[in-house]
Amino acid sequence: MLFPAALGLGLPLGIGLAAIGSGIGIGFLGKGAMEAMGRQPEILPKLQVAMIIGFGFAEALTIYAFVTMFFLQGRIG
Repeated sequence: MLFPAALGLGLPLGIGLAAIGSGIGIGFLGKGAMEAMGRQPEILPKLQVAMIIGFGFAEALTIYAFVTMFFLQGRIG
């Protein structure tokens, strides 16, 4: 298989997998935060800060994959 053809197939698959992984990670993080808020409502402010930082890290991985796709897209043609 030629390199441009492999990139043409691999880049969309990689973006899809990164988005799915980020969605699953954010879902688990949100689930855990909601359970913790239900058990101990008094720690809500600290938990929200940690939850937002975790969401940012999980979403950053998808953004890195998206940016990498744009850099490598020029090599397909």
